[in-house]
Amino acid sequence: MVITRRFMVAGLAGAALAGCSTERTGSSSAPTGGRNYQTVNNSGYDTWVASFRQRAAAQGISGTTLDAAFRSAGYMPMVIERDRNQTEFTRTLEDYLAIAASDERVSKGRAALSRHRSTLNAIEARYGVPANIVTAVWGLESFYGERRGDVPVISAISTLAYDGRRSAFFESQLIAALKILQNGDIPASRMTGSWAGAMGHTQFIPTSYLAYAVDFTGDGRRDIWSDDPADALASTAAYLSRSGWVRSQPWGGEVGSAAANSGTPLRVLQPQPGGPRFAVFRNFDVIKRYNNSDSYAIGVGHLADRIAGGGPLQGSFGPDARGMTIDDRKALQQRLTARGFDTGGADGVIGPNTESAIRDYQRSRGLPETGEPSLELLRQLG
Repeated sequence: MVITRRFMVAGLAGAALAGCSTERTGSSSAPTGGRNYQTVNNSGYDTWVASFRQRAAAQGISGTTLDAAFRSAGYMPMVIERDRNQTEFTRTLEDYLAIAASDERVSKGRAALSRHRSTLNAIEARYGVPANIVTAVWGLESFYGERRGDVPVISAISTLAYDGRRSAFFESQLIAALKILQNGDIPASRMTGSWAGAMGHTQFIPTSYLAYAVDFTGDGRRDIWSDDPADALASTAAYLSRSGWVRSQPWGGEVGSAAANSGTPLRVLQPQPGGPRFAVFRNFDVIKRYNNSDSYAIGVGHLADRIAGGGPLQGSFGPDARGMTIDDRKALQQRLTARGFDTGGADGVIGPNTESAIRDYQRSRGLPETGEPSLELLRQLG
């Protein structure tokens, strides 16, 4: 199966691979830098905010909270541009896992698990969700906190609510965000996240925050934004626990692995024809409550297994439609970069950077500028 996904904020997680390189993977929902998200004057937006304040007050939001929230908020054209240009793209499971469980993500995950072992063990003891699973979610959602997003949330979601395309959804998120501010969990100046309002280390949207976030540190605030990830990681475990996580049961695993043979699975999946098969248990579906995608759940589970010391998948995905294996694609990226045509990495995933590097190479040789990888191009590069 080829994975097709149109990015939109739905459920808890706004992105399956937040924290991936957006240049290389084309992911449109990874947390993004606030420096490109400036506010501009917009009289229509101002009129909408005045009307919204009345609706918010009717739902218990105080004037003080509204004043503080909107003091520095404004209309953000870049948010609308991102919302209008959410690209539908296809990615095989092989490519997805090459990103989700890359060597870098695995090594950083093992280091993060070691660094926060005592906190994660305490979280596991309270909620029953294994430390490596929580760490894997953290890794996929924000690259272990390195890419939490720094777009002001009130500006972003009020812009989307005003825009009207999904106004009811985003107005509900805005009300929830204001309740978070009113509760004193975070000041408006620190409430930042992705362009679509997903926040913190594990990318909670405001309504999910209200429903599931916890104060694990006991300081009176549910602070998922802090450099200390304890509240965010505990909130993720609380979400999975309340979604039905079964203690001491695996998520699943590749058919033939010890995890896959540990009991009677719910079902066996083969997401990509000719590729590995996965036996999955109830906890697989619990992970999908966080992001309703088989690929995401396999990505979390496999990354968690790797973080805990497991090895790569044993099954092969075989060659792609061009006859290239992932090793061929990695070799192509390495050879292009060695010749001065930087592909931005050599993960075997063909994205915008690799296509651009191929076109640059083709241009330098007087060849048609297709940007397409091939075995012939690999041979040319020697």
